[in-house]
Amino acid sequence: MLIMVKVKDRFRFTLPYAGLPILCAALFVVRFGQIEPMILLRSGLVLAFGYVAAVLDMKTKRIPNNLVLAMLAAWVLMMTPMLFYDTSGAIPLLRDSIFGFLIGGGIFLLVYLISRKGLGGGDVKFMAAAGLYLGFGGAISVILLGSILASITGLTLIALKKIGRKDSMPLAPFLYVGILLTVFFA
Repeated sequence: MLIMVKVKDRFRFTLPYAGLPILCAALFVVRFGQIEPMILLRSGLVLAFGYVAAVLDMKTKRIPNNLVLAMLAAWVLMMTPMLFYDTSGAIPLLRDSIFGFLIGGGIFLLVYLISRKGLGGGDVKFMAAAGLYLGFGGAISVILLGSILASITGLTLIALKKIGRKDSMPLAPFLYVGILLTVFFA
């Protein structure tokens, strides 16, 4: 089954629902044995939540608060046992996660305020929550990759007259591609 979203009845985004389990399985196969299980779990969760955010943003041009709250709850449930059983390993991970949260949410909040809400509030909250999973370096990487991909796509669509300068595009799919590239290649 495919999700299709029309922009001005001319341009369509498509994304298969089956992509999420396939991507998570690919992550597990590619990265198993190379990285710690906790980092593998963090990567799998951010891939799953990012996929849902991308699909919802394409369909409705919104990222629901419930999704962001679920991301935060899953992160807390993942980190709490680690703090009790492996405190020495959890503290650096917790520090990196908090810096990721601050940089991901902070940069997007700044852009949101400067651009007079040209960036959606859901994107700000999603990137802050994703920063918890990605850490400082991962959050910066996703922001850069996602923004570059969205800019190139937007400029191309404007040049092809598929969308106008004032039209909006969902950002979460581009952030998701940035998450994919960061998780698989960083």
